Amino acid sequence: MIRDLYNVRLLPAEDTTTPLTEEEEQRARAVLFSELGNTIADQGWVRFPAYTPEERRRLVAVAQRLTTHWGQQVFVQAEDHCRVRLFLAGYEALPKP
Repeated sequence: MIRDLYNVRLLPAEDTTTPLTEEEEQRARAVLFSELGNTIADQGWVRFPAYTPEERRRLVAVAQRLTTHWGQQVFVQAEDHCRVRLFLAGYEALPKP
C-alpha cells in the first residue's frame, strides 16, 4: 500500500547545536568544575559524556581549571567517541566494571 504524504516538511538536523551565551558557558563550566571536581576528589577519576567537540573542549578547560585550583595535574583521556575520562596521577588504569 502506498501512502501519500501531504504537508510534510523537513525538520532541522538534531545534531546541530546552538552555541551557549557567555553567561551560560560560565555556568556550565562552574557546575562541571564543582560536580566533577567532587567526584575526582572522592575516587580519583570521573567519566563524563562528551558528544561534540565543544563539550570535549569544555571538559579540557575544566580539567585545566581543576589543575590550577588543586596544584595537581588532572589528566584528560578520550575513552571513545562519546566519553571522556578525567583522572589524577595514579588512576591511569581504567577501573574494572
